[in-house]
Amino acid sequence: MSSESEEPVGSEASETNELAIVGSLETRRKFIKQVAGTSAALAIGPHLVGSASLDQATSTTTPAGMSDLLKVNLKINGKSHALDVDSRMTLLDVLRETLQLTGSKRGCDHGQCGACTVLVNGRRINSCLTLAVMHEGDEITTIEGLASGDELHPVQAAFIEHDGFQCGYCTPGQICSAVALLHEGHANNDDEIREWMSGNLCRCGAYPNILAAIKEAKTKGRA
Repeated sequence: MSSESEEPVGSEASETNELAIVGSLETRRKFIKQVAGTSAALAIGPHLVGSASLDQATSTTTPAGMSDLLKVNLKINGKSHALDVDSRMTLLDVLRETLQLTGSKRGCDHGQCGACTVLVNGRRINSCLTLAVMHEGDEITTIEGLASGDELHPVQAAFIEHDGFQCGYCTPGQICSAVALLHEGHANNDDEIREWMSGNLCRCGAYPNILAAIKEAKTKGRA
């Protein structure tokens, strides 16, 4: 009898404790489900928020990118070009990528090799170091603009005559720089020519032939 009377008491005490904690057995099951659901939400939530933030960032940065385009009028080799260019584009990028004037070469991209040399208002510059939008209305001449139809520019002809190139990669910059050098009056002797052409590197080592070509062009007054 005593054991029968103790059993209900233990069961009743256990049931009472459950009721005290969660209210009822049904409420306990709901509580466990809610805890599990909350844990899943906490785990997944940051990823959903991150995705939403990424979508928002993408949608807001696209118009900003479009606003970087600026209108610029460039006069290149005697022709006017009205362009919409990224404000960060260099003159070399516009020449090569936008206008397909690939004679100007990309070498070091740091203004140290001279492969990208072009003439702006008669002065030689490294086109990899200047922004295209800075040259509104300037007279820009590239290697493609030196010849007159099928007739080569005198300096171009002198380079061919004296083999002033080997691989030819640096040659467009060398020729543009030589044209400017002759106009600047810096071809009075060998040392002066070497000094004023020192910004144009030739990895093939054709310097003696380049020097001879420049002297030939000066002697014949072909600049």
